[in-house]
Amino acid sequence: MERIVRLNPECIPCLLGNQLERYPKDIDNSKKIAYMQAILRVIADASDSMSAPMIMREITKIQRQMFGNEMDYSEIKRHFNQLMLENEMDVQKEIDASEDELKLAIQFAIIGNFIDFGAMKSVNEQKLEEFLHSAREISVNEEEYISLRKDILDAKKITYLTDNCGEIVMDKLLIRVIQKMNPDANLTVLVRGEQVLNDATLEDAVQVGLTEMADVRGNGSDIAGTCIEELSEEARKIIYDSDVILAKGQGNFETMQMCGLNVYYIFMCKCEMFARKFQVPRFTGMLLSDKNC
Repeated sequence: MERIVRLNPECIPCLLGNQLERYPKDIDNSKKIAYMQAILRVIADASDSMSAPMIMREITKIQRQMFGNEMDYSEIKRHFNQLMLENEMDVQKEIDASEDELKLAIQFAIIGNFIDFGAMKSVNEQKLEEFLHSAREISVNEEEYISLRKDILDAKKITYLTDNCGEIVMDKLLIRVIQKMNPDANLTVLVRGEQVLNDATLEDAVQVGLTEMADVRGNGSDIAGTCIEELSEEARKIIYDSDVILAKGQGNFETMQMCGLNVYYIFMCKCEMFARKFQVPRFTGMLLSDKNC
């Protein structure tokens, strides 16, 4: 089996740069230096098979050891969940009126992926609103879309892997379309098992009403992605038993790419590295299957 390299060299300066604002402001320079040196050791010791989200998990452990709990995203998550809930009814009406409900639901799901405090330091709400009003302009690879549509219709077991807060509202609308297309399929939604950045957990799924319409479970992991070997036994079984998997977000792509499963990745290229990788402008929407990674 070919060895998989998941770490991109461009992620290393980004991982370091993001930490310059992650330590408490009231600590002295000697502790700041010790923190950055500890992070450098983590990165230096990392295997190139480790994705950036896996390395970030190790960095977070250092934050906890040196400063206590890491940044609390609870208020940010509640805010963006509520913000997207306020848009839910209008988006649902657009989807219902569309000639191709699945495609438009995917386009809105891609827009939801803009809400990411891991790839970006902040989320511009005005830009998010602009994206929501131009959903039909979001690119969707036609060949991949036709393949995904067929796989959804043929599937007996479907797994949907969520990514961020707020975004989970758009996931909810896409899941509703999938359930409408194939009501006999067993559909399971996996959220993060523990708090990590602004990623969606069971608490977020409850807030946005996703648990009222789908079987939602935590994946048992605190990584901002889906490292299959790090998941709970239950989550691994759900994934391996699936006929088709929809994986939202850059983190899920980084951690799962080339896994050999029938995965379709849905995300927005929010960082320059991803834009260069796929040779597209920043904030371009992506739909691609694992077999084409």
